[in-house]
Amino acid sequence: MAELKEIKDIKDIKGDKEEYDPRRKREIIKTVLIVFLAGLLILTFFSNTIMNKSLSQITTERTTSGKLTERLRGSGLVISNQTYGVTVDGNKIIDTINVKVGKEVEKGDVLMTVGTGESEELNAAVEALEALELEYNKALLTPDADYSSENQAIKNAREDLAEAIRKRDDAAANQDNIQAEKDSYKENKSQLSYYTKLQTKLSAMISAIDMDEYTGAPAEYSGELISLKADAEDAEKLYQEKLAVYTAMLAGGDTEEETAPTAVSPEEISAAKAAMDEADNIRNEAAKAYDTRKSELRNDYSSQLTDAENNIEYYSSLIEDYESDMGGDGMSLDALNEDVKTKQRMLEDLITQLDKTQKDNANQDKLDSLNLASMKKDIDKAKKKVDELKKENEKTEITAKYGGIVSAVNAKAGDETIPDMEIITIDISSEGYTVEITVDGEKTRKIKKGVEAEVLNNWSGNVQAVLTNIKNDTTPNSKNRILVFTVTGDVESNTNLDLSIPCGSGNYDTIVPKSAVYTDSKGSFVLTVESKSSPLGNRYYAQRVPVEVVSSDEISSAVSGSINYGDYVIIAASKPISPGDQVRMKDE
Repeated sequence: MAELKEIKDIKDIKGDKEEYDPRRKREIIKTVLIVFLAGLLILTFFSNTIMNKSLSQITTERTTSGKLTERLRGSGLVISNQTYGVTVDGNKIIDTINVKVGKEVEKGDVLMTVGTGESEELNAAVEALEALELEYNKALLTPDADYSSENQAIKNAREDLAEAIRKRDDAAANQDNIQAEKDSYKENKSQLSYYTKLQTKLSAMISAIDMDEYTGAPAEYSGELISLKADAEDAEKLYQEKLAVYTAMLAGGDTEEETAPTAVSPEEISAAKAAMDEADNIRNEAAKAYDTRKSELRNDYSSQLTDAENNIEYYSSLIEDYESDMGGDGMSLDALNEDVKTKQRMLEDLITQLDKTQKDNANQDKLDSLNLASMKKDIDKAKKKVDELKKENEKTEITAKYGGIVSAVNAKAGDETIPDMEIITIDISSEGYTVEITVDGEKTRKIKKGVEAEVLNNWSGNVQAVLTNIKNDTTPNSKNRILVFTVTGDVESNTNLDLSIPCGSGNYDTIVPKSAVYTDSKGSFVLTVESKSSPLGNRYYAQRVPVEVVSSDEISSAVSGSINYGDYVIIAASKPISPGDQVRMKDE
């Protein structure tokens, strides 16, 4: 009432020109409430979105009911029911083996050929023949006298002598120009050194620009780019700071202050955006300035590098010409005269040595011809003796007594046999094959003899495996049992078969995917999805449900427990979850 009286008094002072309107006050209150509710709605929307993004996304599948066939998997080696080992009486040498592992043979087929053991006399004769042939071949390989290398050496020596004489005569004729050429030579070497160092620095700088790393770059070239790069990095850092502030304001406040208000005014958001945009402009300008200058300097340094390389080539050519004309480092006239005398003596020595070698070789050729004729006669006599001894050897063919499949070859041509040595093993295929698989004894309670197992690696499509016996494992303290299968079809011994054995079928009320069942120290369980309502919609939570696995095949498991037909179970999640965790459905 006091406030109304005060307002009335003010109006009285103004001469009662304005009248009090209660509707205006209501409009102000209404506007404030609308702004407040709108801000609250925006904050709630962002909060819900952020929370959902952080939740694990799950994939679910409904439980079913129906028929399930439990299977047991195992693998084992194929063993032939009956084998036949091929042996050879006495000590023989294997000449040829006509079969290999996997080959099918019939009764009477030739498996291999063997010969009697060679005598010591034959071995000695063969060794003597081989020694004679080796020596004879060595003698034949002795080349005819070839003097091409000596003649070439003499030719080269004559050319060297002519070149030395030319250099000496040129030096004598150009004595006055020698000093000037030496000075020019030193200057050219100095220029070559300068441009070589420049090439190294420019190459290092261009490499530093390409890698955007100036740690090892020459300081006289990299200073400006280091400064521009630092400016660009500082501008980038400033922009990231402004972006973080603006993003935090959009999310509802400064994330670094725990006591910060949950609402940010539009003016503050606008100011933060303006600061971010200004920092973005500064960042772009700094990056552009750095990239532009880097490109300009790289082009400039590349041009300088090309000039340096051209100068290196130019001065190297001048130095090479001088050293070629002046005989290296510029020999004196006395040294050039001495060089002529040395090369002349070398030429005379080579000519004298060639003349002596030719005379010695002429005599040696006569002796070699006599030796070759004698060695050829000895070889002919040794060959005749070896042939006579080999004719005394006899060969025997070893044939198959039974038809079947070759499962092993334990020797090769050239090996010596011993009594009772099993050289070839043949599986008598008509007698069949067996596979034995060791399994847990508890798992065999549902398996019956006569059941046919599925051969998982049955590539040919005509292999059958039938359970014919279940026997105890004789290993001490073992609770396992051994399943014995009779195998028929296109199969070989010592190959591995993967079998899937049916253990019986049944109808079950609750069937879940095998991937939905987990096991820990408390037992087996599944994770179901529990839905709870909230002002912002439904929330979903993972709930642990203990179960007992009654039966399983390769895909599904029948379970019992506090789970019903049609319940949703979790089969996959984007990240690890635990019972009680809030989750996000995949289709949301």
